[in-house]
Amino acid sequence: MESLRVLELYSGIGGMHYALKNTGISGHVVAAIDINTTANEVYRHNFPETPLWNRTIEGISLDEFNKLHFNMILMSPPCQPFTRVGLHRDIADPRTKSFLYILNLLPRLRHLPRFILLENVKGFEKSSARQYFVEMLRKCGYTYQEVMLSPTSIGIPNSRLRYFLMAKISRDTMFSKIKIETVFKNLDQFSQEEKLQQLQGLKLRYFTPREVANIMGFPESFSFPEEISIKQRYKILGNSLNVLVVSTLLRQLIFNC
Repeated sequence: MESLRVLELYSGIGGMHYALKNTGISGHVVAAIDINTTANEVYRHNFPETPLWNRTIEGISLDEFNKLHFNMILMSPPCQPFTRVGLHRDIADPRTKSFLYILNLLPRLRHLPRFILLENVKGFEKSSARQYFVEMLRKCGYTYQEVMLSPTSIGIPNSRLRYFLMAKISRDTMFSKIKIETVFKNLDQFSQEEKLQQLQGLKLRYFTPREVANIMGFPESFSFPEEISIKQRYKILGNSLNVLVVSTLLRQLIFNC
């Protein structure tokens, strides 16, 4: 396995970092982020070599995250919005703001991290925050598993039930995303013929004029005169309207207005 480059969010006193070391897996924390000054003092004392950012997560730009080149995220977002004894404000709680920022930022990263591990309290599994999280994971091509575990489950006399989500993305999914983004980013540098070659390499193709017409709701009986060139067909279709949308509006106008 490749050496892990780990981003540790809400790093606290370093519990996730110690858990990583305990696995024996090759890897290191490229940045730990927390705003609790006392926790940071303890973290720095135990991991003096790890870059520790005393910053709000939502104050860190996409470019700064991209420069870390991490392939794993470990995080324990604030639990107060989800606790049984709290107010259950969920995503309305200001303390959830940083987590929502992460969810918005993650799909936009230059390289998706291969692994994500999240820990939180019982109650998170029923939250809107959790729902947004798993929707983002599905959208980005992750598979994930959710479990409720207590140290007592592995023979440790400490009753502390917690929610965990483990997410993983396949290398193929990561490669498809990276290659597609790279090609489209540089597409303007190629001639028309080279553009087609690049797109063919991605196993993508342009819609045919007939397919465009289908999407726009034109019936199978619709056709072009043979003398209309391909370029002209694309152009006039682009200037046309969607038949199905307009027919829906006409029904509304005639029968319901």
